[in-house]
Amino acid sequence: MSVVFNSKHPLEMWAGIECTVNRVGEEYFDQLERNGHARRLDDLELFAELGIKKIRYPVLWEKIAPHGLETADWSWADERLERLRELGITPIVGLVHHGSGPLDTSLVDPEFPQKLAVFARAVAERYPWVTYYTPVNEPLTTARFSGMYGHWYPHGKDDLTFARALLGECQAIALAMKAIREVNPDAKLVQTEDLGKTYSTPKLSYQAEFENERRWLSFDLLCGRINQNHPIWKYLCDCGLSEAELEQKSANCYCPPDIIGINHYLTSERFLDENLEKYPVWTHGGNGKERYADVEAVRVCAEGTAGAYTLLKETWERYKLPLAITEVHLHCTREEQLRWFFEVWNAAHKLQDEGVDILAVTAWALLGSYDWNSLLTRSVGYYEAGVFDLRSATLGGTPSPDPRPTAIAKLVANLAHGRQPHHPLLETPGWWRRPERLEYPAVNCFHQGCGVEIIPAASRPLLIIGARGTLGKAFARLCELRGITYRLLSRQEMDITDAVSVNAVLAELQPWAVVNAAGYVKVDDAEREPHICLKINTEGAEILATACAQHNVALLTFSSDLVFNGAVTNPYVETDTVAPLNVYGCSKVMAEKLVLQAYPASLVIRTSAFFGPWDEYNFVTIALRELSAGRQFVAAEDAVVSPTYVPDLVHASLDLLIDGENGLWHLANKSAIAWADLARLAAKQAGVSVSSLVALPAQELDWIAPRPTYSVLGSSRGEIMPCLDSAMSKYFNDRNYSG
Repeated sequence: MSVVFNSKHPLEMWAGIECTVNRVGEEYFDQLERNGHARRLDDLELFAELGIKKIRYPVLWEKIAPHGLETADWSWADERLERLRELGITPIVGLVHHGSGPLDTSLVDPEFPQKLAVFARAVAERYPWVTYYTPVNEPLTTARFSGMYGHWYPHGKDDLTFARALLGECQAIALAMKAIREVNPDAKLVQTEDLGKTYSTPKLSYQAEFENERRWLSFDLLCGRINQNHPIWKYLCDCGLSEAELEQKSANCYCPPDIIGINHYLTSERFLDENLEKYPVWTHGGNGKERYADVEAVRVCAEGTAGAYTLLKETWERYKLPLAITEVHLHCTREEQLRWFFEVWNAAHKLQDEGVDILAVTAWALLGSYDWNSLLTRSVGYYEAGVFDLRSATLGGTPSPDPRPTAIAKLVANLAHGRQPHHPLLETPGWWRRPERLEYPAVNCFHQGCGVEIIPAASRPLLIIGARGTLGKAFARLCELRGITYRLLSRQEMDITDAVSVNAVLAELQPWAVVNAAGYVKVDDAEREPHICLKINTEGAEILATACAQHNVALLTFSSDLVFNGAVTNPYVETDTVAPLNVYGCSKVMAEKLVLQAYPASLVIRTSAFFGPWDEYNFVTIALRELSAGRQFVAAEDAVVSPTYVPDLVHASLDLLIDGENGLWHLANKSAIAWADLARLAAKQAGVSVSSLVALPAQELDWIAPRPTYSVLGSSRGEIMPCLDSAMSKYFNDRNYSG
């Protein structure tokens, strides 16, 4: 994909922080506390380096004045808005972000609009130079979640609560902007909404038509379009509103946006089907008259989905008001996040070229987000990385202060500065454009403007060395899943101990990166044949690094926890001194040093104690097989490791490689467990007896090579792997283990 930059009306790069402070019962869930931005002023410097022009920024009612303006604390906003001003970034100030205000009000409080307006005036008076405002983010979405689905306060589950919440929010927007403009007449309303589209079978076309009218409700209310002739008027009256109440409240909502902000997600487009047997039970629902499944359109519509281009064009044709894409985010692997952002950016450029007044694209969730997989109804720490990755290590109880820029940060900076991005992974369409997106029997949705199926373009491959090994096969399997073009090479196809062979293959295939998943892995045998171990693990790795440096190809290679001697009782981090106890560990220490000398841009990952779902020879699988059969299984009771689930390792390694990370990284599932206890943990989850497990001190086992009694891996760079319990659950799911 490529884009031609429009020099007459350059598309601006905006950004935003996920800043929701939503209420569930009497508890507030605060994203700013979760992501640490509430405590880190220096984040703003990182944002400025991206080249963004404007930022959606919170001055939230619930946080500034939770007990009224008399006790408001403006210090946080004072410091940050002033710093944004110094950095030359224009804030688009948000007052309520999926929230419902302080404890003394709610979205259905008749006084909610007036109360928000009082706060809005106070904000404008304190910051008279602020011009852009979003008083209420995504009012339609918030009303659905709070008034129709019962997820957020006030937990309504009926159409009347939904309608009153939405009308209250839109009145609040109008009154807030009126109050703000009395202070600053030039203030502009940037009104955001999550915009999707609904498709259906012919039988349910009436429901799809209704959904496709209701999606415009917040904008139609603000633009004064809701009257007795509006297709949605009867629905609002049927909700329980009298015509007089509806007329009065609709009139009070009039406040046309200066900029319409569209937030579009892949999940926003839906398909309705009365054939329930095709779909899992959790998708089943209905409208009171008929039962039907409600699924993501991308998973079933043969033609694809409408996508950002079509939805934005529909918005433009309906309102003829300036547009901006005010959230671009995809919860997926790194390369798919890149593809999604670039596709939306190109769609915006195409619309500009066609005469649509579209101003900007917003990189959303700069710092990622927490627990959106549960729609913010519980706090369990489920994190989605954004432009920056916050999964940083905790050292002495203090979080690392620096969010880590991902490949998305580089893409955003390139586009913001008018530079064409050249990452080879952008050449392959995203999963939503590939055939494997279809999870259900394909249906012809007969809608116009849908995306067409795209055959992945040829792109420079990722070379994976180690076709016979567990790790190499896992990389190939997951690259297939992630849409990463690859070549899996055997030793016969590329011998890393032969510089001529390596250079010939690199010259022929021209990869963008190489993954060295090959190596000598028999720790005990290495004591008997050190020359072979050193030749493969050390000399081969150095030859490969030298060649990759010459060809300007990224390199990912692997090391081991056995570079340490176990003389500590805290997890080893990347900067700890190495002191191997055996030949294998020595080969890896030497390889690390030589690789980083030959090619400092290399990514060297230390890992530990593999287990995975796709081979039969890892510790966990063997332990379960033997214990299930009642055969004796011997494991060390005092050798403590951090087991590593191979799919987690591969995904994390690929993300770091795509991000352009280099140097030493430790990747292992967060844990510290003895081998015998690992067997017990796996057996417990499988429902297998451990009566035949024999736990012995390591010195009583038949190990030839000495091993550290403690080789747990931590990290000072970023703990981006999930915990062992999560990994073990995935292991059983992936193997479909039944005991």
